[in-house]
Order: sequence, then structure tokens, then C-alpha cells
Amino acid sequence: MTDATPQNSPKSAPADRATEGPFDEAEANPVRPYIDLGGIKVLPREGLNLRLEVEEQTKRIVAVGLDYADSTLQIQPFAAPRSAGLWEETREQIRQQIRQQGGRVEEREGPLGPELLAEVPVVAGPDGGAGKRIARFVGVDGPRWFLRGVIGGAAAADVEAAAKVEDLFRSIVVVRGTSPMPPRDLIPLRMPATPGTA
Repeated sequence: MTDATPQNSPKSAPADRATEGPFDEAEANPVRPYIDLGGIKVLPREGLNLRLEVEEQTKRIVAVGLDYADSTLQIQPFAAPRSAGLWEETREQIRQQIRQQGGRVEEREGPLGPELLAEVPVVAGPDGGAGKRIARFVGVDGPRWFLRGVIGGAAAADVEAAAKVEDLFRSIVVVRGTSPMPPRDLIPLRMPATPGTA
């Protein structure tokens, strides 16, 4: 980031975030059998597949991909200031990126607060036909963290699938940790210890 002065944007989160999620580690139910991925914990459920997205050069896990209800949900947790939110500024950055790619984007009020609905051009496949991909960008500012989600597949347009994926997003627990981190830094993610254990 080039700007040294953080802008104090208000936090953006559902009014019931502390009770309905996404949760801070301090708010999570300690007896639930979460899959521990370091910066986030995911509650396993029937039909949920988990993928870790790894950066080629650094071999660092940069996102968690969840396949559920004919949809995809990509999740990234970031460190955030205690008093200010990152979602407002992040939405503006996403908007600019999508427009640079020749896509269309509109902001709307969703169940999690402000979200972006984007139509992103997709590179031509082997059959030569270029297409468009619909994606929803959602974000929630929590205490000292910001959780970003990108929803694709059925949940980008279908109301029933969307409700299931929004519920999945809200079940996520963010583990910010106590070590100091600059705002906007990705909270470290890691492989789960062994499948099926917390």
C-alpha cells in the first residue's frame, strides 16, 4: 500500500455479527468441531469440500476455497485496525480492478451489508468462446480483522443457494492472534493438522 495514513472508514458488519457470525475467536462456541486453518476455522458440514489456494513462488496459503451448494466461496482473513473498517476501501479497489478488466460491477445491499455484484470477463476456453463469470464480493469488519469472501457459482444468482453460502460464510471463525500485524496483511493460514480433527 502506498498511502501511509490509514483512512478511518467506519466498520461494516451485520448488526448481529457477534451472535450470528462471522465470529471472532473469542465469540466462537468452544465445543464445536472446527477445522483449524490457522487464521480461520471452518465448521464442517455435509457436502462441503475445502481447497487451499497456494501462491506459486512462496508456497504460502493465500486463500481458502469452499465448494458447497453448487457454489464456491473463497475466503481471506486480513488484519485490521481496532477502530476502523477496511471493507469500504477494499470495495473501491475491487471496483477499479474489475473495470480495468472490462467487467461490470454494481454495489448493492446484501444480507451481510454492502456487497459488490460483478460480471467479470473470462478468458476464452478451448472452444474459443469467451464468457462472463458472475461473482459476489462480500466483506465483514470484525474486531481487529476483516473477512473477505468471493461467492461464485449458483449462489451468485440463486436465492436458495445464496442463503446456504451466506450461512457458511457466517459460520467462519477468524483467529486474529495477538501478534502485531499491519492492517491489510493476510492473517496466516495453514494446513489442517489431520482431516476431521480440530
